[in-house]
Amino acid sequence: MLVLKLRRIGKKHQPAYRLVVTEKRSKLSGKYLADLGWYNPLSKQFNFDKEGILGWFKNGAQKTDTVHNLLVKAGIIEGSKIAIKMPKKAAVKPAPPVTEGQAVSVTIKE
Repeated sequence: MLVLKLRRIGKKHQPAYRLVVTEKRSKLSGKYLADLGWYNPLSKQFNFDKEGILGWFKNGAQKTDTVHNLLVKAGIIEGSKIAIKMPKKAAVKPAPPVTEGQAVSVTIKE
């Protein structure tokens, strides 16, 4: 299945993205079929090829949630934005410090 994705092209701490058409399962650094524009999140500027994007949609290409929100903002497609689900980071609880001479209890389950 073909999908429109954002591919990162910027340097460290200077992100910039290209809007590309690629296979859904392919790596972001791999080959892509078409380059349809660019997006700079630091300056909030973008430039998309409207005719090319609509042509790929007619051929059955899908879009990621972030690309959908950018295209709505650009006025290329109509509709409401999609709430993006960000994974929560696992909270790691540090063990309490053990001082010298303090007893430590260990439970072993069989």
